[in-house]
Amino acid sequence: MALDNLVQTVREQLRARLNQADQTGLWQEVDRNLNAVLTEVFAKMDLVTREEFDRQSALLSEARVKLQTLETQLKALEALAKPV
Repeated sequence: MALDNLVQTVREQLRARLNQADQTGLWQEVDRNLNAVLTEVFAKMDLVTREEFDRQSALLSEARVKLQTLETQLKALEALAKPV
């Protein structure tokens, strides 16, 4: 979905620039292939959506909190186990 929006944005900007340059015929030729080419390029880039990025960030934050808790517990147990 996000890639579709990106492709559409690129198409619109290119169309506007070619129209400004009075290259309408060139736009028609470019438009025939632009969507397929951009989609293929983005598919090869191993991109993730914002939603997936946010999910992974949340999981990482939770893991950090758990790790800090375990480290604190381990230090407390080590302190108890040390001979005086």
